[in-house]
Amino acid sequence: MNENVCHIADKAIRIVIGLALLSLLLTDSPYKWWGLIGIVPLATVALKFCPAYALLGLSTCPKEKKTE
Repeated sequence: MNENVCHIADKAIRIVIGLALLSLLLTDSPYKWWGLIGIVPLATVALKFCPAYALLGLSTCPKEKKTE
C-alpha cells in the first residue's frame, strides 16, 4: 500500500470534510447517521492512502527522483 495522500491542502480538506460530516451525529436530523461517512476521509488522512486515488492512478505525493 503506497502513500498517495501527502499534500497539506489535500489533508486539510479531508479533515474539514470529515469533521463536518461527523458533526451531523450531534444533530437531531433524520440524516444524522450519514455523519459516520466522515470516518472515511479522516481514515484516509491517518493512513495516507486513498483507495479512490489508487483506482484512478492519482497521488498528491511528490515524485521520487531516481538516482543511479
